[in-house]
Amino acid sequence: MDSILESAALHENGIFSETDGILEKIASIDRELARRKESDVLARYNSGDKVHEKQLAFHKCQKRNRWVFGGNRSGKTECGAVEAIWTALGNHPFRENRKDVFGWVVSLSMQVQRDVAQRKILHYLRPDYILDIVMQSGRKDSPETGIVDQIVLKNSFGGTSVIGFKSCDQGREKFQGSSLDFVWFDEEPPRDVYEECLMRVLDKEGDIFGTMTPLKGLTFVYEEIFLNRKNDPEIWYEFMEWADNPFLSPKEIEHMQNALDETTLLSRRYGRFCTREGLVYPEFDERVHVIEPFPVPPEWQDKISIDPGLKNPLSAHWYCTDFDGNVYVVAEHYRAGEDIDYHANKIREISARLGWKTDAKGRLSALIDSAAGQRTLSGTKSVAELFFERGILPDVRVDKDVFGGVATVKSYLNRKNGLPDLYIFSGCVNMIREFKSYFWGSGESPVKKDDHAMDELRYYLTSLRPRTAKSPEKSAIGRDKDRRIRKLSRR
Repeated sequence: MDSILESAALHENGIFSETDGILEKIASIDRELARRKESDVLARYNSGDKVHEKQLAFHKCQKRNRWVFGGNRSGKTECGAVEAIWTALGNHPFRENRKDVFGWVVSLSMQVQRDVAQRKILHYLRPDYILDIVMQSGRKDSPETGIVDQIVLKNSFGGTSVIGFKSCDQGREKFQGSSLDFVWFDEEPPRDVYEECLMRVLDKEGDIFGTMTPLKGLTFVYEEIFLNRKNDPEIWYEFMEWADNPFLSPKEIEHMQNALDETTLLSRRYGRFCTREGLVYPEFDERVHVIEPFPVPPEWQDKISIDPGLKNPLSAHWYCTDFDGNVYVVAEHYRAGEDIDYHANKIREISARLGWKTDAKGRLSALIDSAAGQRTLSGTKSVAELFFERGILPDVRVDKDVFGGVATVKSYLNRKNGLPDLYIFSGCVNMIREFKSYFWGSGESPVKKDDHAMDELRYYLTSLRPRTAKSPEKSAIGRDKDRRIRKLSRR
């Protein structure tokens, strides 16, 4: 009774009525925020029950030159559009934001711009984000039906940002002059346009990012980005395929897969670069088989394998095996145009750094192409003899059967068979590059080009004992029986 009277007294004093008013305001704000979120397509991006993990990996990456190689309908254009908007608005959740951002969205043609990239940008932009729209053709009150030149946006830091639209069919000259914070390539541009855009982001230390389906074969993007021949540390890429997109139904994926041939599937579904003949090792996955270096126990050290070359590169790698039979490629020497003295010195230098095992006389041993044991008309000694004189004992008894060797390498790359695998330290950049560029020729053999690491990898793996599945573990009774048999045998 007393509490009821106290409550009535508080109401009379206006304390509860004031609190009720505050609570009602908070509830009203919550309702408004919920309404805005429901109408804000950008706020709902990758925030529900279904999350596209590879899109998030792209957004979180801090590299300045990022690419998504994706199949059609894999979600690649979606993440490119959101990345451009987040950067322009200055509200990127994973990267350092800037004021007064200026960036370009580059499409193959104006029509493609209107139907794809421009459409996605407008889809994610709330009207109150937009300060102005400048049109090349059409009306600004209906920008989706025309060709947009620029969209002026409110920046979170109080300034204004601009997203400009360019098309590759305008020619390289139309890409000159501007200083940019970012460039988004929606599909693969011509090389001259790409290189011009690299210059546009130079003084602002801006970002390049691209989203594309590789339908043109082995182009400059394959060389510069996928193979990364210059080993640019700012380059990053990811593959997206249909199964990565949580918004595609399995039934639709199965239907599309049955409608396409194997070669077309590689690019249209998996976003892979390919030729008609195809990769020798499509099983190779840089995200799986390439690992960061770690201190390798000395007892794991196994062999060095060498594919010799003078004008062509000499490829040498250091191989280790753990107690489960997994193979690790832990170091690399790869160089063209040098003599035997140079290569021998480098091999000894790298071995010393690794603490690599030697014989009682301090000599290294290595597998080497059997051709190194042959003397040429121009020399009195073979390559193998020259290495021997320099403290490297060559074993030329290698298996050079290409077809069988390829099958062996494939068995180490395939993680589904439950047998030992192959891992490559990230510093072995030339072996990694060769894996990604090793294609079948028109016959039954790979193309003889950039295959030096692939050759000596085969020499090593085929030198190992054939792998068999592990025998099932015996029971305590079985182990006791084996001990009794051995004891009787000794008697």
